[in-house]
Amino acid sequence: MPEKLEFTAGINRRQILKYGAYGACAFCLASLTGCALFNDREKEPPVDSVNGLEPGMTKKGLIKTKQSPWFSSLDDNRVRCELCPKSCNLAIGERGLCRVRENRDGQGYTLVYGNPALVQEDPVERKPFFHVMPGSRALSVSTAGCNLACKFCEVWDMALVSPEEVHAYDMPPEKIIDYALAGGVPSISYAFGEPVIFYEYMDAIADKAKENGLLNLVHTAGYINPDPLLALAEKVDAVNFDLKGFNAEFYREYVGGELETALTSLKLLRDNGVHLEVTNIVIPTVNDNMEEIGEMCRWIVSELGPDVPLHFARFYPLYRLSALPRTPVSTLEKAREKAIEAGLKYVYIAKVTGHDAENTYCPNCGEKVIGRVGFVVEEIKLKNGSCSLCETAIPGVWA
Repeated sequence: MPEKLEFTAGINRRQILKYGAYGACAFCLASLTGCALFNDREKEPPVDSVNGLEPGMTKKGLIKTKQSPWFSSLDDNRVRCELCPKSCNLAIGERGLCRVRENRDGQGYTLVYGNPALVQEDPVERKPFFHVMPGSRALSVSTAGCNLACKFCEVWDMALVSPEEVHAYDMPPEKIIDYALAGGVPSISYAFGEPVIFYEYMDAIADKAKENGLLNLVHTAGYINPDPLLALAEKVDAVNFDLKGFNAEFYREYVGGELETALTSLKLLRDNGVHLEVTNIVIPTVNDNMEEIGEMCRWIVSELGPDVPLHFARFYPLYRLSALPRTPVSTLEKAREKAIEAGLKYVYIAKVTGHDAENTYCPNCGEKVIGRVGFVVEEIKLKNGSCSLCETAIPGVWA
């Protein structure tokens, strides 16, 4: 495990305002551009100022492929992908719905092993993880492709395209670890795109991360079969789970998947002791029904527990829902009220920089134990993972 971080509140007001403004800009950019290292996939990406990755280190087209164990053989040289419930049945030369898994001569291959389209260092709060190493930074990794088809995808130009359409780095797992160690970050984050589809790559990095005392953090929609998820759960320290709504028809029409699969994945992660946080993006006229939100919150309390942090994220017009308005702050506040009424203890409002619901409060005495402005942690009043005032334990990964 990485060394325990010593958190201090040594940021002055000018710094808070300065970096809070950066956080606000980052939130806006995240919503408008999709958070990718580059925004126009026909151009070379810019230099990554944190890690020193040069544009010349990328190329367009397939870089490496790797045979995957998550395929079963069928008759006539067909294969079936066993990674997610889509169960794509592929003839030679065909790819799955995710665009990055292919039948090559009767064998199943991943086309994005070691080929990240995004490698960047950023605050862990951006994932968002609010109960994991607050104030620390993570090295984020993602590839092209996704096994869902969200109409409100924030990274559609990376996730909903084939790997040939983006510039990618040639970075095997050991090189990712080298960058993380050189940058002094305590964690690797598999985020922005959908890590399920680069499972083999994530799995190999996660092994090396654990060997080197780094945390493994995953932000996922959890559209994955139980066996690979169980194997991953043994290596993962925390998951922020995109529970995109609580209506089966909404999941089919706007997400391209089944709600029940997501709920099954959530319960499996809970049963295996993985630290869970849940994000729900609230989309006006689409999934902002307060009765459904209340039902979702009650399900989280009964099936996952009242200590699971829940983030209500603001929707910004983009991709196929660009004609919709952004989510009113009042709607997010009503959703938060529903969650608190249901019994959830840690309920946040995301992508509204400066809102009081960015902070973490002790559920026992009401003390603000973590103060935030955007991605900036202003103050931490925790001692050994407990409220410094009343000593109530706050669930999370604090060291």
